[in-house]
Amino acid sequence: MKKLFILISILFATLAAKSESDYYTYFTNEQLRIDYYIFGNADTCTYALDKYVMEPIWGGTRNYLVDSLGYGDYLFEVMLHDSDVVIYSRGYCNLFGEWQTTPEAELVTRGFNESVIMPYPKETVDVVFYMRDYNGNMIEKMSLTIDPNNYFIQDAPKYSHSILNVYGDFAPEKAVDIVILPDGYTEEEMGKFVNDCHFFKECLFSYEPYTSYQDRFNIRAVMAPSRDSGITIPADNVWKNTAVNCSFYTFDSERYCMSYDNQSIRNLAGQVPYDQIYILANTSKYGGGGIYNFYCVSSTDDHFSSDVIIHEFGHGFAGLGDEYYDDSGSYEEFYNLSIEPWEPNITTLVDFDKKWKDMIKKKTPVPTPDDKKYIDEIGVFEGGGYEPKGVYRPKMDCLMKTFNGDTFCEVCNKAIEKMILYYTE
Repeated sequence: MKKLFILISILFATLAAKSESDYYTYFTNEQLRIDYYIFGNADTCTYALDKYVMEPIWGGTRNYLVDSLGYGDYLFEVMLHDSDVVIYSRGYCNLFGEWQTTPEAELVTRGFNESVIMPYPKETVDVVFYMRDYNGNMIEKMSLTIDPNNYFIQDAPKYSHSILNVYGDFAPEKAVDIVILPDGYTEEEMGKFVNDCHFFKECLFSYEPYTSYQDRFNIRAVMAPSRDSGITIPADNVWKNTAVNCSFYTFDSERYCMSYDNQSIRNLAGQVPYDQIYILANTSKYGGGGIYNFYCVSSTDDHFSSDVIIHEFGHGFAGLGDEYYDDSGSYEEFYNLSIEPWEPNITTLVDFDKKWKDMIKKKTPVPTPDDKKYIDEIGVFEGGGYEPKGVYRPKMDCLMKTFNGDTFCEVCNKAIEKMILYYTE
């Protein structure tokens, strides 16, 4: 296995040489944030531009500018103006896409504010947004032409919040840059936030493969206090005024704790270079959430907080899918069983050659029975992605399924390692 990742590293390094030179051809050191609205219902989706924001530092890779992973239900591409030359692209997911699969989306139309970030262009570019349809096809939804000298591009808001360097001092373009945002910590509780940030760091680096790659991470925190202590819990009639307005009962799922306040999240995150946003919620109530290349949330004072932190980061950072399959979720028809899901750790067996087929022993049956004789084997176990039938996972248990094993399976471990290299080689 180690030899495989050495080969991957060599391949990444070879590809990076040209990409890095391309970066300085097309981009500056700053970051462009594109804010937009996405609204619709279960069957419709419309985009509308909000604004452009210039932020001080691009923290992402300068090597792998064009997304080769194929992850995410959404994609945006940056092209030289009036050409088909793609100079930057990224896949991602969002709250709207999840909401579309809920019962509420059958009844009402809702809108969400969202953002994507890219290195700041030196010349006029065209940016095209795509959404993956139920059959897995990327459908164009919005196209923008952006002149980097446009005087309507706003400067990022400036705050007086101090920045806590939790871990690392590596060049942003050679590291995975995590920004931690506080929610529900008053001015008097910022000392607790500092302690919780270090708890986050200790949790992250206590799990492989993060332990082996901790010298490729920067972790910074924005010291932004909230007016109120704690997190909003609508079902209990608890409403809080907090820095980024996280709330339990997102999509009417009790443990799902997310925020619709994208502007506050992005404005605070933009104070530092970042690849990933992680929000620590000051509460003892169990919950959190994580969306690929969007942001993650975890409560800090629950018995399972350490596991939740790592599980949700698996979603947000590595694009890992949930491997559990109980019927308590709010989603309907989340996966189309006639196509292969893009998540690296679940499969419908439609195109299994692209997944972990090469990691399965020849004598292991596919699908693999939930039998104790296979408890330590990589296989194809039915049940995952919220579906008891038709979706399969790589191992009987994993941190993306339960917290019993307290470790990632080999398939998830490989996917995380691949993502770390993607950002840092």
